[in-house]
Amino acid sequence: MNNNKKIPMSYAKPSREDIVRSVSTSTAVETGQSSSQIEASLEAKRKKFSHLRLAV
Repeated sequence: MNNNKKIPMSYAKPSREDIVRSVSTSTAVETGQSSSQIEASLEAKRKKFSHLRLAV
């Protein structure tokens, strides 16, 4: 007898900082820039365009 029941898994939503860090390190590897520089650039653009929202 085989019990192949699926156990529901919970999902932990990543924080904004985790997403920014992931994007900046990935971009840094591809472009050769420092990840802290890219992270600062992302944060500056986020502040500049904070009044805009993406359509969902």
